[in-house]
Amino acid sequence: MRVLVAGASGLIGTELVRRLRAEGHDVLRLVRREPQGSDERTWSPSTRTVEVGLFDDTDAVVNLSGASLNRLPWTAAHRRRILSSRLEATGTLAEAMRQAASPPSVFISGSAVGYYGDRPGQTLTEDSAKGTGFLSDVVDAWETAAHLAPAQTRVVTVRTGVVIGPGGAMAPLLPLAKAGLVGPIAGGHQHWPWVSLRDEAAAITHLLDSTLSGPVNVVGPQPATSGEVLRALSTALHRPYGLPLPRAVVSLGLGEAGRELLLADQRVLPQRLLDDGFEFHDATVQEAMAQLVATTS
Repeated sequence: MRVLVAGASGLIGTELVRRLRAEGHDVLRLVRREPQGSDERTWSPSTRTVEVGLFDDTDAVVNLSGASLNRLPWTAAHRRRILSSRLEATGTLAEAMRQAASPPSVFISGSAVGYYGDRPGQTLTEDSAKGTGFLSDVVDAWETAAHLAPAQTRVVTVRTGVVIGPGGAMAPLLPLAKAGLVGPIAGGHQHWPWVSLRDEAAAITHLLDSTLSGPVNVVGPQPATSGEVLRALSTALHRPYGLPLPRAVVSLGLGEAGRELLLADQRVLPQRLLDDGFEFHDATVQEAMAQLVATTS
């Protein structure tokens, strides 16, 4: 397939492009600067501009663009950027596909488990209702923008959790864990939906050829609490685990971002992926952390 990837330079995008090319797909990367190679095309989401005709010869579009959630704390300006960056990018791509003489057959757009909000004691699948909070509202608007793609284009919104890879949410945790400074956050009992980087890329690749549409949870098949996630990281690094971080410190120090990213309880299952026959490389968070440490050592 000829696949156009927006957000290709990020953690997930870099791994996805590598995997797609390894499987023989032709990949074009959208960049916000002058192209530096034959596989790059320029676009500007803030001005809603993209190369005319580019989508006429494209089989699939993958949208991974959006301002980082890991820039903490969330100032008022960054909150606006989190939302606007996603709506601008997604809206630009959807509009370009609507104007194409032959629209792509599939549009896979980034999303997040933040859709579900804080849901202690519940098991969440794609059929679960929207939650409350800033991230839930952002994700709802983001997914709505994706569905503005043309009717003949299959739209998939990938609700991703904490990606275990050499960057993203793990970037600040790795050095702390190597120093033996990681322990339970607010007791460590809240569930953190996680997925290994290679499974994230594999799932997106799988969805290119699937018949699934709508929301798909891209999270590991065995839920884990934050304590289990962080203990697995410390164990993989052969470092101690146990330095606690109280709930009040997280809430006061990081505000809304801390409450929604670190304290929210979300026991999310990848129900639709499993039903579709997808097989995970890393079925447990321990396997995912071992893979991370092996690739970063």
